[in-house]
Amino acid sequence: QVQLVESGGGLVQAGGSLRLSCVASGRMFRLSAMGWYRQASGKQRELVATITSDGSRNYIDSVKGRFTISRDSAKNTVYLQMNSLKPEDTAVYYCKWSGSSYPGYPPYDYWGQGTQVTVSS
Repeated sequence: QVQLVESGGGLVQAGGSLRLSCVASGRMFRLSAMGWYRQASGKQRELVATITSDGSRNYIDSVKGRFTISRDSAKNTVYLQMNSLKPEDTAVYYCKWSGSSYPGYPPYDYWGQGTQVTVSS
């Protein structure tokens, strides 16, 4: 199994910045991708950004140019640098690890418990 611990959330004014971190631990045989998702109150969880094992990045349109996802493979950590934050970015942000824990095992998604990001206007 893979355990994920997020940190870095908090309250920030519009236009401000935050950096989220997610540390992965446990049985991580082969990583496919790590990513950040968010869920605002009363809404479905949505993808924010992903980064694959070869470094390819993908972003939801609403955060392009403002958010940057990066990964430190030596530390098994993925980051989300969030700049120019807007009130509509307010949500619980979740980290996801996708991959195989053991050789021959199919890929699986593991989720962290989430960290709250609140952007005040």
